Amino acid sequence: MKKNLLVAQSGGPTAAINATLAGIIEAAVQAECIDTVYGAFNGIKGILEERFINLSKTINDADKLDMLSRTPAAALGSCRFKLNDIEKDDSQYKQIIEIFNKHNIGYFIYIGGNDSMDTVLKISEYCKKCSIDDIKVMGAPKTIDNDLCGIDHCPGFGSAAKYIATVFSELERESVVYDAKNVIVVEMMGRHAGWLTAAAALSQNVNGKVPYLIYLEERVFDIDRFIEDVKEKLETNTAVMVAVSEGVHDADGRFICEQGQGEVEKDVFGHSKLTGTGKILEEAIRAKIGCKVRSIELNLLQRCAAHVMSKTDIEESKNLGAFAVQYATEGVSGKMSSLVRKSSNPYEVEYTSVDISQVANHEKKVPTDWINEAGNGVNEKMLEYLKPLVQGELSSVYVDGVPQYVVLK
Repeated sequence: MKKNLLVAQSGGPTAAINATLAGIIEAAVQAECIDTVYGAFNGIKGILEERFINLSKTINDADKLDMLSRTPAAALGSCRFKLNDIEKDDSQYKQIIEIFNKHNIGYFIYIGGNDSMDTVLKISEYCKKCSIDDIKVMGAPKTIDNDLCGIDHCPGFGSAAKYIATVFSELERESVVYDAKNVIVVEMMGRHAGWLTAAAALSQNVNGKVPYLIYLEERVFDIDRFIEDVKEKLETNTAVMVAVSEGVHDADGRFICEQGQGEVEKDVFGHSKLTGTGKILEEAIRAKIGCKVRSIELNLLQRCAAHVMSKTDIEESKNLGAFAVQYATEGVSGKMSSLVRKSSNPYEVEYTSVDISQVANHEKKVPTDWINEAGNGVNEKMLEYLKPLVQGELSSVYVDGVPQYVVLK
């Protein structure tokens, strides 16, 4: 008997998460063992509330699938919802299984990052504990932070990296217009991993010789040393570009953005909500150097910039969604679709799956040997890793000069 497939999205949106959704829909519609593809609005929260949409009817041709792939953010909506500890309270899990059975769901794919994979782990463990064999649970990776373990790089990261490199290229042009000494500080997301910040290096020395200073979370940050770095660059240059991770911290582990404020707010998963690092560095430069300085916090802009997507990223994101369906229909459960890099030049990847326990609640950091000795830049190992991920250009579908997106209701 055919079963239905349910897909949901969770965590922060990206420019590529809907490409993964499109890959899932396309593969599921073609699978002989799947009847209907349903989507749940707002992740696991929407599943508990049974807010479903029939995606088989809504996204029912190649043009809609293509437009969905080019639509940024999460078309099904998202959530940050942490399921209860199974050992303490399994009522949510019982409810989820009851809902799955009610709608004849035999396959559940959750698209998301680290916290979403925690949800996949918990539901798959509950199914295993209760000997539920007719529901296959798979994770499909997503996060611009690129901090998921068990995968070479995450869907959404390549497009975010391309956006960051583009922004730095444009800001660099701005910085050389005037002959006065000036510094531009750009703060990137990345609570505990500096992958996004490292992407700024892609544009260094491409359109000029403006020096870049790049500070990742993986190295201890010292403001006095930072000021000396800036002074040194300004001695022989008019402009300096600074890229900094929001999560840089001092030798005691205290976030730089915590200086001058109270306790940092945390989300439901216990993660600190960080902001303001760039502004603190701007004020330090103004006070100790006195040159013209501006800080920019990319914040949400780097997540869903669909006007400058990486074609490689979108294609891989679709494939990872399709492979999640393939694995589930082959009887695989409790895993995440993944890819490994076979070669950087020529660029080649191989699709596979990884046990969800190797992904959930783990973080992949930038290798320390990819950071320069001074701690204010990255080396060729990082560039070799990054360059293939931003290849090819893809943009949203434009109507009357304005992007048009898929809106699911």
